[in-house]
Amino acid sequence: MSRKIEKAAVLGAGIMGSGIAAHLANCGVRTVLLDIVPPELTEEDKKKGVTRETPAFRNRFAANGLANAIKNKKPIPAFYHDGFADLVKTGNLEDHLDWLKDCDWVVEVVIENLEIKRKLFEKVEKVVRPDAIVSSNTSGIAIKSMIEGRGAAFRKSFLVTHFFNPVRFMRLLELVPGADTDPAVVRAMAEFGTNVLGKGVIFGKDTTNFVGNRIGIYGLIRTVREMLDEGYTIEEADAIVGEPMGRPKTAAFRTVDMVGLDTVVHILHNCYDTLKDDEAREIFQVPPFIQKMIERKQFGDKTKGGFYKKLKGEGKKDVQVLDHTTGEYREKAKVRFDSLGAVRGVEDPGERLKQLLTHDDRAAKFAWNVTRDSLIYSGNRVGEICDDIVQIDNGMKWGYNWALGPFEGWDAIGVKESCERMKKDGKQPPKIAEALLAAGFTSFYKTEKGKRYFFDLGSKSYKPVAEDALTLRLPLLKQQDRVVAHNDGATLYDMGDGVLCCEFHTKMNSIDQDVINQLNHGLDLCDQDDRWIGMVLGNHGEAFCAGANVFALIMAAQQGLWDQVEGVVKAFQDVGQRLKYSRKPTVAAPFAMALGGGAELSMACNRICAHADLFMGLVEVGVGLIPGGGGHKEMLIRHLEGIPEQAQNVNPIPFLQAAFQNIGMAKVSMSAHEAQALRFLRASDQVVTNKEHLLGRAKRMVQAMVLEGFTPPRMRKLRLPGEMIHATFLMVLDSMCKQHQITEHEQLMAGKIAWVLSGGKTSQNVEVSEQYLLDLEREAFCFLLGTAKTQERIQHFLMKGKPLRN
Repeated sequence: MSRKIEKAAVLGAGIMGSGIAAHLANCGVRTVLLDIVPPELTEEDKKKGVTRETPAFRNRFAANGLANAIKNKKPIPAFYHDGFADLVKTGNLEDHLDWLKDCDWVVEVVIENLEIKRKLFEKVEKVVRPDAIVSSNTSGIAIKSMIEGRGAAFRKSFLVTHFFNPVRFMRLLELVPGADTDPAVVRAMAEFGTNVLGKGVIFGKDTTNFVGNRIGIYGLIRTVREMLDEGYTIEEADAIVGEPMGRPKTAAFRTVDMVGLDTVVHILHNCYDTLKDDEAREIFQVPPFIQKMIERKQFGDKTKGGFYKKLKGEGKKDVQVLDHTTGEYREKAKVRFDSLGAVRGVEDPGERLKQLLTHDDRAAKFAWNVTRDSLIYSGNRVGEICDDIVQIDNGMKWGYNWALGPFEGWDAIGVKESCERMKKDGKQPPKIAEALLAAGFTSFYKTEKGKRYFFDLGSKSYKPVAEDALTLRLPLLKQQDRVVAHNDGATLYDMGDGVLCCEFHTKMNSIDQDVINQLNHGLDLCDQDDRWIGMVLGNHGEAFCAGANVFALIMAAQQGLWDQVEGVVKAFQDVGQRLKYSRKPTVAAPFAMALGGGAELSMACNRICAHADLFMGLVEVGVGLIPGGGGHKEMLIRHLEGIPEQAQNVNPIPFLQAAFQNIGMAKVSMSAHEAQALRFLRASDQVVTNKEHLLGRAKRMVQAMVLEGFTPPRMRKLRLPGEMIHATFLMVLDSMCKQHQITEHEQLMAGKIAWVLSGGKTSQNVEVSEQYLLDLEREAFCFLLGTAKTQERIQHFLMKGKPLRN
């Protein structure tokens, strides 16, 4: 029986359905997107002569779903690149159900109505192949109820595949088999979800709201109850349960506004109606003030107001907050608690939570009460909603963006100490915690010889956490004594098989002298020691690299230490050239933000192995600078690639304009595929959908380059148009400034970009070297750093975190 998924069908073209279809297309899977036929013609349809038989009318819902997925770019585009939409074919559930005959997987994403789902599955069963997998994206309807009346073969190939929204960005995929589901089907979907879709897969049981939403919705409503019972405001609650507790900045109420209060209330009703034996069932009743919000349609962002409301042009603050005691909006108050201030600078989320709970002010008491009950509730669900704690922890990290899962957080605050505190509060710790302590253990997880283990309630012993071969974790390498070199800014690791990894660990992984020194040390080892075959640049931070450390540069500039400034910039340029021309291959593994210097270092490497969600760009103009680490040079080379060096009759201006736009407009890719379109990545670079596989794939790329007989690239010489084209750029910039499209300082910056890209004082009859371009770039960079307006921009960005236009 073949389980390879090459073509899929998505039934239902709403936000979730179109999101799933878009992500399937992102991953190269041909997809059919079907929805119902609209119930009636509009007046406009009638005027245009459209009938109920017109294909465009009959396919309208699916076509609109696809169009919206292409059009809506916020908070993040559904497609990696609009071109992937070509892989999605739209139709309707009446005329095109036979298209399912060619599909390897059919996923239902229609309204959460049991009867509608049953009737649809009855139709689907008649057309799908016997070996096709069929699933539902339901967030809580029981499998047994959905497939009632279906045949044995259908039931064998049926399961729940529950994605989280937005599908492209949210990592969690919950797989829930039914009583008759073939284990091979579950394995096939897990492999497809992990390796093709790039998802973090967890395995749940057929219980209400499965894993992520069961724990997540409890934590949310417990936060609401604490706020109501103890008289906190909405903004106070969010300030406490957000980053101080290792949760996203959106915390509780802002998250609900993004998801939709109507969706959350539906989940609450589902919990209360179906969880008859849940010890905490009563907490799922919808509070009266939330019920009134539902009646007023205050659902959040989708209705322009929920717990928070954005205002524009009313002479008030940009964001107002709901006063839950009156139901009226008011200005947000600043939240200040000593405990929150004390932990603000603690970077480790576990240590931050632990320190927060040692305080005794109102915020700390709120945090403890919510944490305590959430841990107890999570512990009591092991065995009921899933088999082990790993599923719950991963579900909350991947589906709710928690820094630590409940049991990881429990380890951080101390299991024994917290259980004693629970008992003092009159609360009963869950059986799994008591079993852990009774067995003489002190934590739910342990690491031995670079392998991670979790406490299993059934066997009352530790079992290994499942990892696939491509998952490579640097902290585990450290525990295996595989640190080659370390300084305050970066660490060199032995990844095995002769491959080094240089990990940055500065704030936001910014580039400073320590990072440059460690890169040079790694390159020295590769050059001098045949044990090493190449080097990867990668890490596990929130961002790959947010750029150079501009604070250090502006401090030196303001002290007049210009030799030091130029030396730092030159050192950055030099290490980039070494990465590019080392006799051993170098591979960058960027993900999330790779901005400014992070983009420059990535482009300097021989190859790039990028995570699909890559926000890459040369954004230096935002702080009044231009790329100084080789960005101009690489943009030129990449845009001029394909033009023979001997060709003297090719007009280079369109290529220079494209490079200029990337730098001058600070273009940032919204995906790795878009980065390829912008020439930050080459066609030969790889894109990885699963972030957990990024370092493993980068390592294999180094190994493959060695097996292919890697030789360093040849230094490129360029023929650039020089001052004549630079003058043309200046004329355009002067016009833009006079029309107030750019400021005078932006005109100056753009002129410097144009000067470097044009090649300075040269002509197309002269070949210029890469070093010549680097010298031009460095000179222009240092000049701008010395201007008052650039220094104002840098200081404003460092203080406010936002760019200044001056």
